[in-house]
Amino acid sequence: MKAMRVSLPAGFVIATLAAFGANAAEITDTAKVVSASPIIEKVTDISSDCGREPANRPVSRAPEPERSLVGPIVGGIAGAILGKQVGQGNGNVVSTAGGAIAGAVIGDRVGNRAAPPSPAQYADQQCRRVETTRDVVRGYTVVYRYNGRDATTTLPYNPGDRISVGISALPDAR
Repeated sequence: MKAMRVSLPAGFVIATLAAFGANAAEITDTAKVVSASPIIEKVTDISSDCGREPANRPVSRAPEPERSLVGPIVGGIAGAILGKQVGQGNGNVVSTAGGAIAGAVIGDRVGNRAAPPSPAQYADQQCRRVETTRDVVRGYTVVYRYNGRDATTTLPYNPGDRISVGISALPDAR
């Protein structure tokens, strides 16, 4: 099979590409960077420092509630009864005593439940506003020389000693 070669006039191709939004005449080149100056913005961060300082004045505390004896007594009796069921001879005596002690401790904890003790009391919490300022580079103002002329642009990065430039044809305003 023989391939066919179709040749179209260059003007037709460029006009067609331009009609569809393509930039067929775009060419890239490099230019020498004359200077690149950072664009610096001062940013202020605000935070709160709420250090916990112990109170300078005494803090009144609620009086401790009276402890009930019902829980340890009932627990001790129940523990002794359960301990009596285990062992023989001296082992029985030891298990009865151990059951009574364990039952009394458990009964005390159940019968005298209280809120856990609070950490150190703080009457005053002093908060202060803390401002920190820092410099942030937001981009670079770049001056470059192309074809003997200096031009300026802004870039989000430092381009180094060379920069790519785009060259395109513009229609005459005739």
